Amino acid sequence: MIEFQNVTKKYGNNVAVENLDLKIEKGEFVFLVGPSGAGKSTCIKLLLKEIEADEGTIFVGDREVTDLPNRLVPSHRRNIGIVFQDFRLLPKKTVYENVAFAMEIIHSSRKEIKRQVPQVLSLVGISSKAEQYPHQLSAGEQQRVAIARAIVNNPSVLIADEPTGNLDPDTAWEIMELLKTINEKGTTIVMVTHAKDIVDRMGKRVVAIEKGKVVRDAEGAYREDESI
Repeated sequence: MIEFQNVTKKYGNNVAVENLDLKIEKGEFVFLVGPSGAGKSTCIKLLLKEIEADEGTIFVGDREVTDLPNRLVPSHRRNIGIVFQDFRLLPKKTVYENVAFAMEIIHSSRKEIKRQVPQVLSLVGISSKAEQYPHQLSAGEQQRVAIARAIVNNPSVLIADEPTGNLDPDTAWEIMELLKTINEKGTTIVMVTHAKDIVDRMGKRVVAIEKGKVVRDAEGAYREDESI
């Protein structure tokens, strides 16, 4: 599903990712951990083709991302949903409109939007808030809207970049349960996090990156000597 083959990315003299090899199978839930500056964000940007690798090859599904022409980048990105720590909702649009907008930009029909958006709002447990605006919602509710927007076009991959960073512990765990449900429906999830308690409780695959290299790749909790 996702594969980095001997990937290197430099910013001037700074090596962000070095000879990185990583394979994530379809349907996996993987935590990407490591200290700030380890290369996690670079990996995400490479996957989305926001930046170009200096060396190596990246695949998402059957598509080679590294040689992808610019005209095909939008269709590639439509196959990858992304959720951020700071929600990034459109403040002047309602919950329904925020989610529908993700379908409108790929020219989905009104019929498709009217069918799909309520289903996704129901999945994330926020149907009753459809006509409210982001400022009327709690942080947890805003993140649910962001997740709905990320998955409304049925991407095969969901990238969650510190999705619980602005949430209290109980709300954070509710969001993790939601991501777990989405994963169980077949979506591959890659989650960047510094939340050691969440990594421990989930018991999923943990890929630790330091100085642009994978230093550990194993199931379960983080190690006591490991900075994430």
